[in-house]
Amino acid sequence: QVQLVESGGGLVQPGGSLRLSCRTSASIFSIYTMAWYRQAPGKQREWVAQITREGSTNYANSVKGRFTISRDNAKNTMYLQMNSLKPEDTAVYYCNAPLHPLDWGQGTQVTVSS
Repeated sequence: QVQLVESGGGLVQPGGSLRLSCRTSASIFSIYTMAWYRQAPGKQREWVAQITREGSTNYANSVKGRFTISRDNAKNTMYLQMNSLKPEDTAVYYCNAPLHPLDWGQGTQVTVSS
Protein backbone atom coordinates (compact mmCIF):
# COMPACT_ATOMS: atom_id res chain seq x y z
CA GLN A 1 0.00 0.00 0.00
CA VAL A 2 1.28 3.43 -0.96
CA GLN A 3 0.82 6.25 1.51
CA LEU A 4 0.14 9.78 0.28
CA VAL A 5 1.28 12.51 2.63
CA GLU A 6 0.03 16.07 2.26
CA SER A 7 1.53 18.99 4.13
CA GLY A 8 1.84 22.76 4.10
CA GLY A 9 -1.65 23.81 5.09
CA GLY A 10 -2.49 26.34 7.73
CA LEU A 11 -4.43 29.46 8.62
CA VAL A 12 -3.98 32.40 6.29
CA GLN A 13 -5.73 35.71 5.72
CA PRO A 14 -7.61 36.42 2.50
CA GLY A 15 -5.14 37.40 -0.20
CA GLY A 16 -2.38 35.37 1.38
CA SER A 17 -0.39 32.45 0.02
CA LEU A 18 0.43 28.87 0.94
CA ARG A 19 2.48 26.15 -0.72
CA LEU A 20 1.22 22.60 -0.30
CA SER A 21 3.30 19.48 -0.78
CA CYS A 22 2.28 15.92 -1.60
CA ARG A 23 4.76 13.11 -1.35
CA THR A 24 4.65 9.36 -1.67
CA SER A 25 7.03 6.50 -1.14
CA ALA A 26 6.08 4.91 -4.48
CA SER A 27 8.94 4.72 -6.93
CA ILE A 28 6.43 4.82 -9.80
CA PHE A 29 5.18 8.25 -8.74
CA SER A 30 7.03 9.77 -11.66
CA ILE A 31 4.90 7.99 -14.30
CA TYR A 32 1.50 8.93 -12.90
CA THR A 33 -0.62 11.92 -13.64
CA MET A 34 -1.12 13.51 -10.22
CA ALA A 35 -3.88 15.77 -9.00
CA TRP A 36 -4.93 17.96 -6.11
CA TYR A 37 -8.44 17.74 -4.66
CA ARG A 38 -10.19 19.57 -1.87
CA GLN A 39 -13.16 18.94 0.36
CA ALA A 40 -15.02 21.44 2.49
CA PRO A 41 -17.13 20.24 5.44
CA GLY A 42 -20.40 18.74 4.28
CA LYS A 43 -19.42 18.90 0.62
CA GLN A 44 -18.14 16.48 -1.99
CA ARG A 45 -14.47 16.21 -2.72
CA GLU A 46 -13.70 18.26 -5.82
CA TRP A 47 -10.88 18.22 -8.32
CA VAL A 48 -8.63 21.27 -8.23
CA ALA A 49 -5.68 20.74 -10.57
CA GLN A 50 -3.59 18.03 -12.18
CA ILE A 51 -0.22 17.54 -13.78
CA THR A 52 1.03 14.82 -16.11
CA ARG A 53 4.38 13.08 -16.02
CA GLU A 54 5.52 15.44 -18.75
CA GLY A 55 4.37 18.52 -16.89
CA SER A 56 1.14 19.40 -18.71
CA THR A 57 -1.31 21.06 -16.34
CA ASN A 58 -5.04 21.65 -16.00
CA TYR A 59 -6.94 23.68 -13.42
CA ALA A 60 -10.45 24.09 -12.16
CA ASN A 61 -11.89 27.41 -13.26
CA SER A 62 -12.23 28.49 -9.64
CA VAL A 63 -8.46 28.44 -9.09
CA LYS A 64 -7.08 29.20 -12.55
CA GLY A 65 -4.71 32.13 -12.44
CA ARG A 66 -4.24 31.86 -8.68
CA PHE A 67 -2.89 28.33 -8.13
CA THR A 68 0.10 26.65 -9.76
CA ILE A 69 0.66 22.90 -9.71
CA SER A 70 4.13 21.43 -10.17
CA ARG A 71 6.02 18.22 -9.51
CA ASP A 72 9.51 16.99 -8.80
CA ASN A 73 9.57 13.39 -9.96
CA ALA A 74 13.01 12.74 -8.51
CA LYS A 75 11.68 13.64 -5.06
CA ASN A 76 8.29 11.91 -5.50
CA THR A 77 6.74 15.23 -4.56
CA MET A 78 4.00 17.39 -6.03
CA TYR A 79 3.30 20.98 -5.07
CA LEU A 80 0.42 23.41 -5.14
CA GLN A 81 1.34 27.07 -4.91
CA MET A 82 -1.77 28.90 -3.75
CA ASN A 83 -1.86 32.68 -4.15
CA SER A 84 -4.60 35.26 -3.66
CA LEU A 85 -6.41 32.89 -1.35
CA LYS A 86 -10.11 33.41 -0.75
CA PRO A 87 -12.37 32.21 2.08
CA GLU A 88 -14.02 29.81 -0.36
CA ASP A 89 -10.67 28.04 -0.74
CA THR A 90 -11.05 26.79 2.82
CA ALA A 91 -11.00 22.99 2.72
CA VAL A 92 -8.95 19.92 3.40
CA TYR A 93 -6.63 19.43 0.45
CA TYR A 94 -5.73 15.96 -0.79
CA CYS A 95 -3.58 14.53 -3.54
CA ASN A 96 -3.98 11.38 -5.59
CA ALA A 97 -3.38 9.76 -8.96
CA PRO A 98 -6.70 10.08 -10.80
CA LEU A 99 -5.98 7.36 -13.36
CA HIS A 100 -4.59 4.90 -10.81
CA PRO A 101 -6.20 5.90 -7.50
CA LEU A 102 -4.38 5.18 -4.29
CA ASP A 103 -5.75 5.15 -0.78
CA TRP A 104 -6.49 8.71 0.30
CA GLY A 105 -4.11 10.34 2.71
CA GLN A 106 -5.07 12.48 5.70
CA GLY A 107 -5.04 15.70 3.73
CA THR A 108 -3.87 19.08 4.92
CA GLN A 109 -6.21 21.76 6.25
CA VAL A 110 -6.28 25.15 4.56
CA THR A 111 -8.26 27.83 6.35
CA VAL A 112 -8.62 31.27 4.80
CA SER A 113 -10.06 33.70 7.30
CA SER A 114 -9.53 37.08 8.89
